[in-house]
Amino acid sequence: MAGPTTAERGERQQESSGPPRARRFRLPRLRTMIITALALVLVAAGAVWVLYGSNWTRVEDVTVSGTRVLTAAQVREAADVPVGDPLVSVDTEAVEARLRRKVPRIDEVAVERSWPHGIGLKVTERTPVLLVQKGGKFVEVDDEGVRFATVSRAPKGVPTLELEPARSGSAGASLRRFDEDRLVREAVRVAGRLPAAVARDTRVVKVRSYDDISLELSRERTVAWGSGERGADKARALTALMKATSKARHFDVSVPTAPASSVS
Repeated sequence: MAGPTTAERGERQQESSGPPRARRFRLPRLRTMIITALALVLVAAGAVWVLYGSNWTRVEDVTVSGTRVLTAAQVREAADVPVGDPLVSVDTEAVEARLRRKVPRIDEVAVERSWPHGIGLKVTERTPVLLVQKGGKFVEVDDEGVRFATVSRAPKGVPTLELEPARSGSAGASLRRFDEDRLVREAVRVAGRLPAAVARDTRVVKVRSYDDISLELSRERTVAWGSGERGADKARALTALMKATSKARHFDVSVPTAPASSVS
């Protein structure tokens, strides 16, 4: 009986040698995948331990920047950053909200992590544009009409707001339509539109009604401003009027297209 042909011997050889070769290729690959997965798990566990369990990344320093009137100690106390806690676990949004709530003088605040041990508090304080006298003290009002602090001494260069609302006539009707807060915001609106040179010389912003706002300047000069509307036009008219009539003591820009001035 004839033996297997060459082709048959080749097929049998492939059948006998094929599967073991495939297994030889699969086993090292599987081993590599398992080792890689274990390594990733160990790295992740190590990272978690470094961030939460070790002393390498815990809060030790709280720095404060941007203050003008406030002290760094006041800001740190209000922020109440949990010193000693893992840096990664500090709720920066909660710290920001706490500062805004406890310290109305703060307008903006940024809380940043400074690895490996620090928290930075960068604050922007509100700037007073008007003062409301209350007894022997002064309430500071910012450019948004927010009354944010009471101080015993008036800051230099900030005009005082006097609310003298009329009780009768059209001015009285204006008072009934607009409450005190609205009148304060209107005064702030006027103060924000003043030319720089005029703002430096302004001592008092007087409000009798929504559309009856006037300024008292240094050297006994006054400005009838009217309402807060068309502020930019009024500022330009006042600048031109003061240049043209430098000896005048009273200026009226309540109607900016027809400004007027007088010596007495």
